Amino acid sequence: MPPVLLHAFGFEVIMESDGTQVLSLFREMNPDVCVLDVMLPNKDGFTIAGEIRELNGRVPIIFLTAKTQTDDLVKGFSVGGNDYIRKPFSMEELIVRIENALRFRDPAAKASNGKDTLQIGNYNFNVARQLLSGYEEERKLSFRESELLKLLYENRDKIIDRKDILNLLWGNDSFFNSRNLDVYITKLRSYLKEDEMLEIITIKGVGYRFVVG
Repeated sequence: MPPVLLHAFGFEVIMESDGTQVLSLFREMNPDVCVLDVMLPNKDGFTIAGEIRELNGRVPIIFLTAKTQTDDLVKGFSVGGNDYIRKPFSMEELIVRIENALRFRDPAAKASNGKDTLQIGNYNFNVARQLLSGYEEERKLSFRESELLKLLYENRDKIIDRKDILNLLWGNDSFFNSRNLDVYITKLRSYLKEDEMLEIITIKGVGYRFVVG
């Protein structure tokens, strides 16, 4: 991934090829987006992503990988990754995915009328910190879970087209991203299950409706 090509598109690029040095560089530079190779020497990208998430829950993380196994992809998202690019890839694809990730890097409160915390039924959702609390439990949401919950809440009691969700949060409606959406919807339902007045309804062949009683 030659940095000169990214510079040509207006990005400031900081590169580090030693996995053990990435975290200290992250602390020092506080980047807007991280592009991590899964197979970095000395420390792999999955481990680094987990460490970054301990420091910053909002910065977008994009994995570069030659791996195609489902378990590897699931692991990447579970440690806080936001997107995947399979090798080999074009510079145009990388640019588009970086730009898409940057669209969602700002605190979700900006899109929620300036509110840091939303009251969703009997839950409190701190959108900036990605924390969902209620029923004596506090849960740290992933970036994608947080963005999806915010989107559903902002359009509560309305039908949201599935393709619109995929294009807004993933940048495209590919089969792979569609499967990811199914997983995240299932997770959000489990997180909100204690409040019987909240329901994420599947509108078959169309999308979803978030009912807030």
